[in-house]
Amino acid sequence: MISYIFRRMIAAVILLLVVTAVTFAIFFLLPRLAGQTADQLAQQYIGKSPTAADIAVVKHNLGLDQPVYEQYWHFIKGIVSGATYDLGPTTVHCNAPCFGYSFKNHVAVWPELTSRLPVTLSLAAGAAVIWLVSGVTVGVISALKPGSFFDRAFMGVALAGVSLPIFFTGQLALLLFTYQWPIFGRTYVPFTENPAQWANTLFPAWCSLALLYSAIYARLTRSGMMETMNEDFIRTARAKGLRERTVVGRHGLRAALTPIITVFGMDLGLLLGGALITERVFSLHGIGEYAVQAINDNDLPPVLGVTLLAAFFVVLCNLLVDLLYAAADPRVRLS
Repeated sequence: MISYIFRRMIAAVILLLVVTAVTFAIFFLLPRLAGQTADQLAQQYIGKSPTAADIAVVKHNLGLDQPVYEQYWHFIKGIVSGATYDLGPTTVHCNAPCFGYSFKNHVAVWPELTSRLPVTLSLAAGAAVIWLVSGVTVGVISALKPGSFFDRAFMGVALAGVSLPIFFTGQLALLLFTYQWPIFGRTYVPFTENPAQWANTLFPAWCSLALLYSAIYARLTRSGMMETMNEDFIRTARAKGLRERTVVGRHGLRAALTPIITVFGMDLGLLLGGALITERVFSLHGIGEYAVQAINDNDLPPVLGVTLLAAFFVVLCNLLVDLLYAAADPRVRLS
């Protein structure tokens, strides 16, 4: 078990290095391969009608006059040990982990990410609990009563949940429960300041986001349970006289959870990297909103930082998923 965990962690580190290299190449190498020069890249971050001297200064300050491999090395070195940036009249030091400085605002990327991360974590965690509990519960009941009114009704709701986009359900929830009937708050409050107000403000966003995912999980759970409940070990458990609750919960659901865990790890990892549309709809200043702003400004370091942070969460969640397989499904053995 220890050797398996060690191998998975080594593979995760290698994968993150590959992601950093590919992402860095997309932002800094592909424009040059497409014919864009370092002067043209630097000119994007200057005002109108810049002089050649202005372009040269900005190009040097941003490190765009260096070869791409040197820029990548400085980027990796900054993550590990920090970096020093020449911003023209002043020189600033960025402590590790340093994801660079914004080309537009001259602000360190990592503090911006950490200040917005609690908002994204709050949104993802609350929505994940709702969609996992509701989706799995509905899927199990539908699988135990296939073709019933409950099965047809909730599978219809699941189909509607998958079909309706988040910008529609989110704005509808805001219109009804925040503006027309002011049940929930409008301004995000940190959990450490007021837990009740924190949950009250985020509840419409949780439900809107969970509606999309819970529909998927309900259908996955239903199909997995219907397949598992026809297995031989289920008939054996019933023949031994076990209660139906034990047969369903301990044997049927446990064996059907493997694909659910896999999808949950991917979905949660991606959400922790930023729920773009949900944060924009509910005016939450999280990682996704930060990425959208950086893309609109054509600010490469923040976009690169958000991409790498999202990759880290995806790799971390997949590592945890691999370790949970054996606990969820006894048929899985770690070698």
